[in-house]
Amino acid sequence: MKIKFLGATGTVTGSKYLLTIQNKHILVDCGLFQGFKELRLRNWDRLPIAPSDIDAVVLTHAHIDHTGYIPLLVKNGFKGTIYATKPTCDLCAILLPDSGYLQEEDARLANLHGYSKHHPALPLYTVKDAEKSLEHFKPMQFSQEYTLAPGIQISWHRAGHILGAAFVRFEVEGKKLLFSGDIGRFHDPIMKAPEIMREADYLVLESTYGNRLHEKSDPKDSIAAVVVETIQRGGTVLIPAFAVGRAQSILYYLAQLKKEKRIPDVPVFLDSPMAIDATLLLQQYADKETRLTPEQCRMACSVANYINTIDESKELDEPSPKIIVAASGMMTGGRVLHHLKTIAPDPRNTILMTGYQAGGTRGADLLAGGREIKIHGEVIAVKAQVVSLNSLSAHADYEDSLYWLKQFQRAPRKVFITHGEPEAADALKKCIEKELGWSCEIPTFLEEVTLG
Repeated sequence: MKIKFLGATGTVTGSKYLLTIQNKHILVDCGLFQGFKELRLRNWDRLPIAPSDIDAVVLTHAHIDHTGYIPLLVKNGFKGTIYATKPTCDLCAILLPDSGYLQEEDARLANLHGYSKHHPALPLYTVKDAEKSLEHFKPMQFSQEYTLAPGIQISWHRAGHILGAAFVRFEVEGKKLLFSGDIGRFHDPIMKAPEIMREADYLVLESTYGNRLHEKSDPKDSIAAVVVETIQRGGTVLIPAFAVGRAQSILYYLAQLKKEKRIPDVPVFLDSPMAIDATLLLQQYADKETRLTPEQCRMACSVANYINTIDESKELDEPSPKIIVAASGMMTGGRVLHHLKTIAPDPRNTILMTGYQAGGTRGADLLAGGREIKIHGEVIAVKAQVVSLNSLSAHADYEDSLYWLKQFQRAPRKVFITHGEPEAADALKKCIEKELGWSCEIPTFLEEVTLG
């Protein structure tokens, strides 16, 4: 059994792990690279294996940095099956076509404004490519063992984080290989806690927040303070949010704050068709997959006015006190960019950052104190207040990760630390080695390891 690291090495994006078991090639996760240009260019590179030679794709969860390469994989010849939990399949039916739309829109704007070096600029893939890829999906149940191929057993176990997120465990000839995907938090108000896992011979472990502890303060207090202060100035609060997971958490807290009359009764707008669809999907799974009752879920999801059309979205740019929740969370695309053009230059407004910002993204630049951002080839001055809220993350911090690892009944032979910036991965490695005495390795891009 061999594993080759095709992504999520030295970065939190582009998750792809190629397993070779006997004569089978299995891709675990199939994500897009995001952030720095040199990473995004990898999306255009050929894989070191022909897509037609990959027998199956197995997904941990639906976020684009774990699934966004799938339409291109299918476009380039993959003909196998894509296995994932049912909520992940449902979310991918929302996220992948939207990703295709954003690819097409980016190419259209690049051609319109002439800021691409390529003439014409082309999308990585299209909406039709994404829709075609959905034909390959097969839903699987949590905590059931399946035979992927003779001698290869596989199962999915709840990871928290977002709907459908899972730890994926392979068992081959008595050896257990576990992929963490993205680990959720044990006290998340919406998602159920990650399942405790007891053993693995080899563990591929994410390290997004491997060098950080989340704030212990109640996110409601921080959100309330930002909203009250901004509304008193006559401004707008713009909240860039991941359409799946973060947007729904924000709506939950805003609904609580309005119910408790801790923030002014200003309108809330959810301006992301993808986030709207994900919010409606959350209501379908409220009983099975979340801590919320159906009534609590309905209350949270009804706090916002849903914005569907471009014309409705443009109307939100009229100056008035309000709250806008819009994708994408790292401001790499989507309607949030159009709002930034009008909201960022006005000092009355606030941009409230609520999630991880990968290096090279507009969000990372703003958090680093940047006072200019480039959108569609245009430089926009940032005079609005920029606030970062670190207590809302759907990722485990290193304390959560250590707690989860300490439940193992025996040490893995090897822990491969991935899906983190270099500083975070290195910090988590040292922490695990010191606290648990386990053998850890930080793989490099395209490194291949034989699992004995």
